[in-house]
Amino acid sequence: MSTKYSFRLQSRDHRRPLPDKVIIGQQDTETVTHVLLKFLAYVIFFRERLQLETNLHQESIPFVPDLVQLDYELRPKLWVECGECTVNKLNKLAVKVPEAEIWVLKRSPEAVAQLLKAMAREDLRRNRYRLIALEPEMSDEMIALLKPRNEMLWVAGDWEPPNLQFDFNGLWFDVPFTVHEF
Repeated sequence: MSTKYSFRLQSRDHRRPLPDKVIIGQQDTETVTHVLLKFLAYVIFFRERLQLETNLHQESIPFVPDLVQLDYELRPKLWVECGECTVNKLNKLAVKVPEAEIWVLKRSPEAVAQLLKAMAREDLRRNRYRLIALEPEMSDEMIALLKPRNEMLWVAGDWEPPNLQFDFNGLWFDVPFTVHEF
């Protein structure tokens, strides 16, 4: 691990009681964009038993998810991949984690469109995946603001219509995002 990023969190959304602090380590092969996407995914999908980069220690699942929520029998119920994710990996996940919701978070609509095209070309199972496309301008601004120590005030995040409202390191964001199903 080359760098650690800490995020102090406050939530004004009673439906999302975020923890006071989250620390995300940047692995040697990860970009800053990947770290930021993991953080945003953590906040967007926050729920009980949500874990960052947890090794599941199951031979049948040879992957480490960016985010996972396990049920009480330690089976994945939610699996989130952030940034770069191969179609081959997604195809295997559909089989290896049959009960889990599988989500992919990308930094832009263009990145989601490329992945959707590749998934269709490889004939992946339908009605199994959901993809979120963030606004690239928001991603770029947040990357420019990212420091080893960060602060976020979460105000709201809605699915209908998809929209995020928060303050990150002193800059206000009120941005839509798009959700695609495959």
